Amino acid sequence: MALLNWRSSDHWDSTGDKPCVLCDKPTPLRSDRGKPVHKVCAEEWIDTHTVKEGDK
Repeated sequence: MALLNWRSSDHWDSTGDKPCVLCDKPTPLRSDRGKPVHKVCAEEWIDTHTVKEGDK
């Protein structure tokens, strides 16, 4: 499983919660690109969308 390091305050939006782009539940967290997303949702998305060795 991918583990993202979101310790930086850049991943926190103090202006308020917005719906997560993956699950629609509110979150104050933001991706590296500024999109509202939970860390666990982003990690799960990476795992399901990353081609692994041996995959076709």
